[in-house]
Amino acid sequence: MTRTGRTVPRVVVMGVAGCGKSTVGSALARRLGVPFVDADGLHPHANVARMSAGVPLTDDDRAPWLAAVAAELAEAPRGLVVACSALRRRYRDALRAGAPGTVFVHLTGTREILAARLGARLDHFMPPALLDSQLATLEPLDDDEPGWVLNVVWPPDELAEAAADRLRVAA
Repeated sequence: MTRTGRTVPRVVVMGVAGCGKSTVGSALARRLGVPFVDADGLHPHANVARMSAGVPLTDDDRAPWLAAVAAELAEAPRGLVVACSALRRRYRDALRAGAPGTVFVHLTGTREILAARLGARLDHFMPPALLDSQLATLEPLDDDEPGWVLNVVWPPDELAEAAADRLRVAA
C-alpha cells in the first residue's frame, strides 16, 4: 500500500538491451516509493557467461531466470519495479502467472538509438553485438497485456513520470 492507501502494482520495465530499463525502472520505483530490482542480477552465472561471450540465450537458458524474477515480484506485496527484458509474450505470461497483477512498461526505440546507447555503456555483460538477436526475439507488448509502450526519445525522468502517472490513473 502507498501512503494514500492504494495498492502499488508490481511493474516490469521491459525492452531490449540499451532501452534504459534500469535507469527508468529505478526512477519509477523512487516515484512510487517501492523497491527496485534489476533482473540482470538474477541471471544464473552460466547465462551471464553466455551473453558475455556474445551467445544469445535460449528459452531453456531463460527459464530459471524468469522463475527467479517471478518469485521476486510475487514476494513484493507492497509493490516492486523490476527491470527485465521480458522479450517474448510467453516470458511475460510466465511472470504474470508467478505474480498475478504484474503490469509492463515497454520501452521502445529505433535500432540506431539503441545501438548508440549500447556502444556508450561501460562495464555491462551484454555486448552490442546481441542487439540484433534481441530485436529479432522481441514480441512487442500486445493490446491485451496490462501495460503501456513508451518511446525512449524522451529523457528517463520524463518516461518514469509518464509511467507513474499511468499507474496512478490505473490504480
